Amino acid sequence: MSSELQAFLAGRKLLQSEIPPDLLEENNLISYQDGITKEKNQWKCTRCGNTNQNLFANYPCARCKQHCTYCRNCIMMGRVSTCTPLIGWNGPDPEIDPEDNPLQWDGQLSKGQQHASAAVVKAIQSNSDMLVWAVCGAGKTEVLFAGINEALRNGRRICIATPRTDVVLELAPRFRKVFPATTISALYGGSEERHQYAQLVISTTHQLFRFENAFDVIIVDEVDAFPYTFDRTLQWAVEKAARQPSAKIHLTATPSTKWQKECMSGHRAHVTIPARFHRRSLPVPQFKWCGNWRKPIEKGKLPRIVEKWVSDRLQINKQALVFLPNIKLMEKAAPLFQKLHPKIESVHAEDQNRKEKVMRMRTKETPILLTTTILERGVTFPNIDVAVVGAEDRIFTEAALVQISGRVGRSVDYPTGNITFFHYGQSREMLKAQKHIIRMNQEAKKRGLIDG
Repeated sequence: MSSELQAFLAGRKLLQSEIPPDLLEENNLISYQDGITKEKNQWKCTRCGNTNQNLFANYPCARCKQHCTYCRNCIMMGRVSTCTPLIGWNGPDPEIDPEDNPLQWDGQLSKGQQHASAAVVKAIQSNSDMLVWAVCGAGKTEVLFAGINEALRNGRRICIATPRTDVVLELAPRFRKVFPATTISALYGGSEERHQYAQLVISTTHQLFRFENAFDVIIVDEVDAFPYTFDRTLQWAVEKAARQPSAKIHLTATPSTKWQKECMSGHRAHVTIPARFHRRSLPVPQFKWCGNWRKPIEKGKLPRIVEKWVSDRLQINKQALVFLPNIKLMEKAAPLFQKLHPKIESVHAEDQNRKEKVMRMRTKETPILLTTTILERGVTFPNIDVAVVGAEDRIFTEAALVQISGRVGRSVDYPTGNITFFHYGQSREMLKAQKHIIRMNQEAKKRGLIDG
């Protein structure tokens, strides 16, 4: 048995093109599985679980000299077609030597974090499913440490999956620091560690298409975030990557309405952290009517109330994020904001200079940063205010508005701040977001988790 091939294939299903030719030799421990199957005259992709017939196509195949059917849903990971098998491993997994105490962290958990941490440990011990519903800035990552430590001590394999590459890149060094003796892989498109066998894997959810029956514990971060929440194949990939039995921990600050109802009715196991670690209340959004804000922007002016809000922050040298509904509007509005200060910048998902602009905001070179919902989560600036222009727009869901509000007051040094929703009529989502935040503050106060 080749230990190198074992490490390469264990828990995975890969295309032949993904395996080094010198490793792939005839071996009775190698399995072959059809990449595309047909059930009741319907195509199905074995790798990503896609059954949407519109996402299958035919092409003249040079390999089998026929017209093959392939899956377009996961084409970015290499083409799976009717003549390309998925190759797996039928032998034992590489041996793992459990450590007595792999966690090396001397930090302290808040009372709310301790409660959630104990629940995570219990769920992992009992192979249960559980939701950790924690407010933005509650310290979800630290809540996972004890549970992961428990799993590692027992020789179990863990995956932390998140929808975005930048979160993988942020989490990997943090976990390597607190689990220094554990083999940890960070998996994303183009990752150099994607073929390493590791006991702790930190991965984008898309990379789970390549795994099967691999993990004893799967932790899915930001379960409400795009694309995971809308893509059933990504949710299917999580199930496929899990062993039976296994523990599944879901993390979010903004569960879907369906999940919230299930939590309230007792039909979904969950634990809440309604307070941040610095024990201060979450800033509650203020609603400010600004009329038909689109008209003045089209005419080359900012709504007066928005202009005053920005000018007030510039006067006291207070950084701010200003969210707008879409790129087109933001590009029209940017020159108008820049009349107030030439260093005001704008950023969006398609911006090639996105990282540089965010860095200038971090280094305080940029006083005000205009943005789309691309910065609604995953970024922390220590001392900012936030405004949403056009908060009634359909793009601003309850989850988006709660996440946007969560950018304010995250730092222990600056635990307060202003969050303002400028609108042309209050939407149901605005009201739900405000109610969500107020409810969390009430629960935190009731449980003695906040001081004010």
